[in-house]
Amino acid sequence: MTTFDKREEGFEGRFALDEETRFKALARRNKKLGLWAAEKLGLEGEAAAAYAKEVVISDLEEAGDEDVFRKLRTDFDAKGVAISDHQIRRTMEELLAVASQEMKSGS
Repeated sequence: MTTFDKREEGFEGRFALDEETRFKALARRNKKLGLWAAEKLGLEGEAAAAYAKEVVISDLEEAGDEDVFRKLRTDFDAKGVAISDHQIRRTMEELLAVASQEMKSGS
């Protein structure tokens, strides 16, 4: 194996690890987001945990965050919860930062 091949293999391995870490951080963010939304929707205990799981699963519908945003927006509207689109998106960003930091620190 040449040095170039070893280097390429190293980059591929790093890319795969980065993607796995990003996936886990997004799943962690979505769980936290689901618990935040559950609180706003008046859900507690097992109902809140089940809702958080629904939010995590909703992210598997399509690439990007729009599927998660749509779920929250639809659920808030259905329950008459007054939260702006901006607040939802800002919370998504904030919780992704928290989840990413937790992943880096091993929490």
